[in-house]
Amino acid sequence: MKMFLTRMGRNAKIVVSGDMTQVDLPAHTQSGLADAMRRLKDIKGIGLMTLTGADIVRHRLVMDIVRAYEEGPAAKRRPQA
Repeated sequence: MKMFLTRMGRNAKIVVSGDMTQVDLPAHTQSGLADAMRRLKDIKGIGLMTLTGADIVRHRLVMDIVRAYEEGPAAKRRPQA
């Protein structure tokens, strides 16, 4: 993240987007996005925005899918006959 952000030229505008819930790094390893948000949050000229499920404006099924994943591990169910 640092390597990318430090390549910004004069009058540049950069938008970085990511999903903090989709990190496939080993346990106890912080993502570059999470690290950048923590380090840069108080720097003048940098804005951070965190979206929630309430910001989803796609199909209703997308909201239902996101909600299902936010609720945690799926309960083990027996197959119905």
